[in-house]
Parts: sequence; structure tokens; C-alpha cells
Amino acid sequence: MTTKYALIGAAGYIAPRHMKAIKETGGNLVAAYDTNDSVGIMDSHFPQSEYFTEFELFADYLGSKRAPKIDYIPICSPNYLHKAHIGFALRSGADAICEKPLVLNPSDLDDLAELEVATGRKVNSILQLRLHPSIIALRDRIANGPKDKVYDVDLGYFTSRGKWYHTSWKGYDHLSGGIATNIGVHFYDMLSFVFGPIKENIVHYRGADAAAGYLEYAQARVRWVLSINRDHLPAHAAPGQSTHRSITVEGEEIEFSGGFTDLHTQSYQSVLAGNGYGLDQVRSSIEIVSHIRTAPIERNRGEMHPDLNKVIAG
Repeated sequence: MTTKYALIGAAGYIAPRHMKAIKETGGNLVAAYDTNDSVGIMDSHFPQSEYFTEFELFADYLGSKRAPKIDYIPICSPNYLHKAHIGFALRSGADAICEKPLVLNPSDLDDLAELEVATGRKVNSILQLRLHPSIIALRDRIANGPKDKVYDVDLGYFTSRGKWYHTSWKGYDHLSGGIATNIGVHFYDMLSFVFGPIKENIVHYRGADAAAGYLEYAQARVRWVLSINRDHLPAHAAPGQSTHRSITVEGEEIEFSGGFTDLHTQSYQSVLAGNGYGLDQVRSSIEIVSHIRTAPIERNRGEMHPDLNKVIAG
């Protein structure tokens, strides 16, 4: 029997990866919703899918006799809507597959856990870095190494964005969760996945276009910096590039720039097999970003990332 899906947030950047994953795993996209109607990409995957630009009509269709029973509702909407859309999915009798960040606050996870029990449905989060071959190899290396060793890790992620970013929902902390949540949450999850539970979380810098700090995990001391400001690109970034990403462990660069093509398809395969990442797996990263959002700035505690000086200098 073909697995049936109804997609929320079809016009965004990440939605095509979900459409591709649905198709490659043999599913059928029955219906899709977005306030934007620029979704010609659907012609390449599911041209027969019903499409709605008003949520009420989308919800009405799914609840009508015209619609088949939906198995999963993938959610690619803005961050601040994730919890509400997950709740809609569960109450509709479907499991949810939601993009990162799953929610903005740890208390949201508690509410969703109660709803899972009440509805008998499940929330699945896309944590694609956990499926990346280089990250799996790193995790296995750490797991097979000395149990008492604490590794020195540097994480720097500079991904330039234009002025549009600050006028979109992404530029408002109460909607996106801020820089650390919007572009960093999957890195914090990856670090927990590889190095174990978080022990300390210190914030060195927090602004509209950048954030930085120090994280200590069971087996790692992490200096991190994130920025969307082109002027913050470090001098050692490749000439002409608008993005620079670097993760080093004990001074050794971890290369994982490639291999992303099929990670959403692998994520869907795991969900279909009953092995999707649930609420418990995302809790650590959500607690980390929630703390970063409100914690005091403490530059006298924990080591600062070497590229932070340029960020502070503006």
C-alpha cells in the first residue's frame, strides 16, 4: 500500500528535498499547503497533488471524505509554526516529519510528548547530520577511543545572507529563535550525537547576525562561532566564497561538505522503518539553543573561538 503524505510549507528552500524523498521512497504526495504559490517544483514530483494557499481549506480537505487517509504530514514551515503544525498533524491522525529546529523551547517538547500519548501518533525530526558518513565515522572513532579523553573542537560556520534575511521571519528571534537556533541547531545536535551529554554552555557573543560561545560535552571542549554577515568571513576563507564552514577535532579538519544529496531520503527510510528521531533525541539541542538565546554574555569564561575577534570588531 502506498504511503500517503500531506506537506505543510511547500514553497520554501527545504521542501523540494522532502518531495524528492517522498518520491524516492515510493510515497504519494496527496496534498500540499503554502501561503506562497511559487511551487512549480511540484511538477517534477507530484503534479497531481492538491494544492492550497489557505490553511483552513487545506485542513478542511484533509478532514473530508474526498481525501484519502494521510499517513505522514511533513512540516517545512517557519520555525515558530512548527509546534502548531505538528499538533495539527497528530490531531489529524498522522505522524509528523518536521524540519529543524523541531520547536523553539524545551517546554514545547513536553507539550508534544503529552499530545503523542493522547493521539497515539509520533513526531519525527529531520536530523540529517546524524546520517552523514563523515559524522558517523567520527562518532565511531570517538566511541572506540579512550573513554576519559576530552577532545578540543572548533566549529566555525559563516554563511552570508543579504538584507532580505533581516526583514523576513528569520530575522526576528521570537519567530526563528535567532542565529544559533536557525543556522546552528543541527550542529549542536551533531556534537551531542558524537561527544555525549552537554555539561556547560557559555555565551561569548549574541547579535542579530552572529553568535559565539563555548560548549563542554562529556568528551569535547567546543569553541564555536556562527555568522550570516559577509564582513565576518575569516581571512583564511577561500577567496570569492560567501560561505565558510570548518569543524576541527584536535586540529584535524572534519570534511563533510559533500554527501548531503540523499540524506533526506535516508531520513524518510528510517522513519518508514520505525526508526525516526523522536522528541527525546532533539531535547539536548533545543535546550542548548534556548539557553544561548537568553544566557548572560560571559567572555571571561571558556575559551573563545579564534575567528570571533573579527565578529566583535564588526
